[in-house]
Amino acid sequence: MNFTRWSARFPGTQRRAAARSEHAAAQAKRGEGAVPAARGGRADPGAERSTPADGRPADPTVSGTGTGSGAGGGGTGTPPSPSTPTSRRTGVLTAVPSLDELSAREVLGRLPALVALVHGPEHRLAYVNDAYTAGFGARTPGAPAHEALPELGELGLLPLLDQVQRSGKSRTAKNRTAPGGGSSYTVTCTPVEFPEAAPGTETGTTAEAEAGSGSGSGSGHEAEAHRTGVLIHLADVTDHAEAVERLRASERRQREAAVTLQRSLLPQELEQPDDLRVAATYQPGGTEAAVGGDWYDVITLGAGRTALVIGDVMGRGVRAAAVMGQLRTAVRAYARLDLPPHEVLQLLDGLAAEIDASQIATCVYAVHDPNEGLLAYASAGHLPILVRDEDGTVRRAADPTGPPLGTGGWLHTSGTIALGPGSTAVLYTDGLVERRGEDIDEGVAALERALSGAQGTPAVICDRLMRALGVDADHDDDVAVMVLQQPARTGSDAELFHNAALELLGGIEAAPRARAFAQGVLASWRFPVELCDLGVLAASELVANSLQHGTPPMSLRLRRTDRRLIIEVTDGDDHLPRRRRAEPADETGRGISIIATIASSWGSRRTPGGGKAVWCEFALPDK
Repeated sequence: MNFTRWSARFPGTQRRAAARSEHAAAQAKRGEGAVPAARGGRADPGAERSTPADGRPADPTVSGTGTGSGAGGGGTGTPPSPSTPTSRRTGVLTAVPSLDELSAREVLGRLPALVALVHGPEHRLAYVNDAYTAGFGARTPGAPAHEALPELGELGLLPLLDQVQRSGKSRTAKNRTAPGGGSSYTVTCTPVEFPEAAPGTETGTTAEAEAGSGSGSGSGHEAEAHRTGVLIHLADVTDHAEAVERLRASERRQREAAVTLQRSLLPQELEQPDDLRVAATYQPGGTEAAVGGDWYDVITLGAGRTALVIGDVMGRGVRAAAVMGQLRTAVRAYARLDLPPHEVLQLLDGLAAEIDASQIATCVYAVHDPNEGLLAYASAGHLPILVRDEDGTVRRAADPTGPPLGTGGWLHTSGTIALGPGSTAVLYTDGLVERRGEDIDEGVAALERALSGAQGTPAVICDRLMRALGVDADHDDDVAVMVLQQPARTGSDAELFHNAALELLGGIEAAPRARAFAQGVLASWRFPVELCDLGVLAASELVANSLQHGTPPMSLRLRRTDRRLIIEVTDGDDHLPRRRRAEPADETGRGISIIATIASSWGSRRTPGGGKAVWCEFALPDK
């Protein structure tokens, strides 16, 4: 479309065109200039052109070749010739000097930057501009640079002058700060050549005298060195340097805030289960304020079971740390429900989408059961768990692995891996094994090799794995590592851990049989009489509750650790009991209330094969 033709039809365009015509006519009537108002770049073609009487061009330094009162009286001034550059200012033409008509001294003298010119092998001072004099004071020409320009030595620029003169190439030194916290400069040194003066001139005489001032008559190389120099340009970047320092300080503060936030959201002290030894470490990546969202946690579920979780929120900064904190809090809440691992991840998946659909998070949630010697786990896009057996063999937890949290529409499933006595398991984030230019499987294989030879406590193994994988303070990604061990207990230590189980067969006669079994086991474990009586009462109430409300198969399990006594009853019904207030006339409903009153803690959960488990714990007296 021809916008030029169509624009003439727009009402606003017509009004502006009419206004310009009226303004031009008024100026022509008043005689206010020889240049049309709409275009200030050309003079009236009909105007006369004048030149000085001697035939030379007009002096380019004279501004005001347009309108005004000349020496010969009023009237319009002489317009500039077509070859003379002009500038329009308030409708009046002014002459602009060409570049050939300007001297180097005039150009350099008007620069706001500091400029100095040195020549010869000793870098003798030839010139400094006004800005340099205002910045560092007056300087005496002819003296060597180390005497005439001591500030260059303080800025460490004297060796740079030698390099520029020898190589004939420009060099730049950025952000050089004067001693004592003064101004900062970016310095550019450019090689220059002085024109060879004609014989007999003052400059030629000076050059010849300088050339002959050395030892001997002076070679051609020395004469060439005397005709070369260095133009030193110092740009004051103090404001820029201060702004950069303020930005760096701000980034440091943001990083400290992000690290503080993340560390405050991580557990300050890991819970230590009776049957596991656990240690974890976190290493923030890089030096910028871009802390990631790596996290971990250990949650005791009761009845000797322990939940272990590690995750990674993709992205960096405070936002990732905040999302991580919300997910960790949610995991602890869901873990209290004592759900299977895949159901916990299913709940987290929906929550992650509600928190921030754009944030992607990976997570692995595992539950250790000492009675079964298994680690049940579910993974949402996370790296596999590694387990090293007592003989040094390293196994990698197989699928199932689902997509990351927040994707939705995926049904997670649980898997299991054996964790027997003497075994060590490692949970980690991708920062430990992921490297640029390498496949992540290579990093996992390197971790397997490092784990196979790592010995010691979980804390020692954490440090050794970090060193073996090259993680240090300059590592560019966040790293979280958790190591857990199932100790192989022998001797007196093994005497503190016992298990005893009874299958509850038959009908109502199973209750007295369970009480007799509990009485004998607790007495053999040499518990105080009071604790034995409480244990027998708790076992009786749990068995009676299971006989009344549950279905076969039923079993009673007694377990002692170095810190607690655990009593657990399982049956085939998946209806979980709850504590309620029984009315005086009610014959039932008091069993769970009695358990909650006499025990340190109690709880219930659904078992993977169907059914439920109800348990209670008693703290052992300190020896």
